[in-house]
Amino acid sequence: MAHTRILLREDVDDLGARGEIVRVRSGYARNYLLPRKLAVEATASNVKQIEQERAALLKKEATERTAAEAQAEQIGKVVLEFKRKAGEQGALYGSVTSMDIAEALQQRGYEIDRHRIHLREPIKRLGEATVPLRLHREVTIDLQVKVAPEGEVIVGHLTPEQEAALAKQAEGASEEESAEGAE
Repeated sequence: MAHTRILLREDVDDLGARGEIVRVRSGYARNYLLPRKLAVEATASNVKQIEQERAALLKKEATERTAAEAQAEQIGKVVLEFKRKAGEQGALYGSVTSMDIAEALQQRGYEIDRHRIHLREPIKRLGEATVPLRLHREVTIDLQVKVAPEGEVIVGHLTPEQEAALAKQAEGASEEESAEGAE
């Protein structure tokens, strides 16, 4: 297989950081990295240009990191809650995906690309989960996600509101029976 040397213009997960020269397969460079402007060919002129831009890149990197740390502090306090239909054993009929999490964060005012949410596989069970959220190459936080059953009554999985409503109904029925017995 043919390999080529490229110069990364942006951070690429599992490959390298901005400004690094890496060796990748030619097809990966030609079909993915170069068209998306994530990298350029590692020619002498491109390397020289990056060297000149390095000071500006370091300054940009520092501002991005401080912004990511500030955002991490805010998002770290957020707990996302999802309501999904579930079976008796707590298995979801659907799932909670990184796209769902990104939309929920967007509704709370955080613009997070779904590719920064590193969910190994969709959440398919009721309960709590921690999802890694990579805001920057050096800033990763754990996002708390809770999945609860949807409003319908599911055996063994009642929400506190449903339990209170059932208790109130049972209390009302026992009062009616005691009133009838007193007559």
